[in-house]
Amino acid sequence: MLALVKKPRIEISLQGENVGELIEWISKKYEVDILAPEQDESMAIEDTDFWKEMHSNRIGNLLSAARFKANLSQSQLAEKLGIRQNMISDYERGKRRLTPDMAKRIAETLGIKVERISF
Repeated sequence: MLALVKKPRIEISLQGENVGELIEWISKKYEVDILAPEQDESMAIEDTDFWKEMHSNRIGNLLSAARFKANLSQSQLAEKLGIRQNMISDYERGKRRLTPDMAKRIAETLGIKVERISF
């Protein structure tokens, strides 16, 4: 069985006895999607709901991951950039378009290449 814990993002592959019980236990604390219910069954990642969700807000998800990796909260990043926290939230949720200039400023602040958070 191939399962995905959405937050934190963890992909796990399980086989053997009592797999269902383990997934049930993990599901009590985390939101879990089953990507492939059976070991022999496979599907293209592009066909999963997870992929569709992640791809629909690709920039926001990349920004969120880069901020998380830099160990910064939205408020901390916003303060470093001299903007409001809700703007970072809007960028990450795909509610506000990330301009090339802002992408560059954020990339410099996070110490990453601008290509990591832009098209």
